[in-house]
Amino acid sequence: MRSLLAFSMLVTGCLVGQTCLAQGWGTIKGKVVVDGTAPNLPPKVTKGDQTVKDANVCAVNGIPDKSITVNDKGELANCFVYLYLRRGTPDIHPDLKKPASDVVEFDQKGCEFLPHALVVRTDQKVKAISNDACGHNVHTYPLKNEAYNLLIGANDKTGALLEHSEAEPLPMQVTCDIHPWMRAYWFVVDHPYAVVTDAEGNFTIENLPEGEHDFRIWHERVGYIERGLEIEVKDGKVTDVGTIKVDAKDLEE
Repeated sequence: MRSLLAFSMLVTGCLVGQTCLAQGWGTIKGKVVVDGTAPNLPPKVTKGDQTVKDANVCAVNGIPDKSITVNDKGELANCFVYLYLRRGTPDIHPDLKKPASDVVEFDQKGCEFLPHALVVRTDQKVKAISNDACGHNVHTYPLKNEAYNLLIGANDKTGALLEHSEAEPLPMQVTCDIHPWMRAYWFVVDHPYAVVTDAEGNFTIENLPEGEHDFRIWHERVGYIERGLEIEVKDGKVTDVGTIKVDAKDLEE
């Protein structure tokens, strides 16, 4: 019996005390769109409004409400799409063991946070900088990590490096206490299989371990768009999950 078990381990490439990696890797892609007409949101700050704080910076161009970023085709940006595991971490492709960059940049420009939706790994740092001629505040609201609440001065290109040691269960809100309309979302993960939909609502997650996996899709207005999206990842293949629709009514506050 022992010899049979040892043979089985050798065949699969797994030895006692070692992690068994996936035998193959694949990619998924898809698109998130609004089913119906998305709410037409007024701007957070109107162009030229001199009543807002730091109007000479914040009201120069006006500030749109990016809690819904949708184009004329109904394609929805800023949705977080990610591999979900109840516990532990997935097998990670050798090319993705380390992030492409140790630091991801988070800017403050025109009294907006850029980007509005950010994925950051636990082995990366967030560099919070400012390209504005006025000061801002970066205030995070995590569930598992230590919260940050710090001032980023005007035109501070050096900024501050922020670290997160634990993966968060959900994207966390980031605000500016000086300019209350400023809001963004960071999603801290401990694996590379999380992305944000682009301006056309597209998402692609590459080099996933083959097999059946659960994925989740989350948006700041809706919450979970998909909470148990089961997808079979096939070795060497790109699996197109097609169009995922969000009811326009779910985007209303």
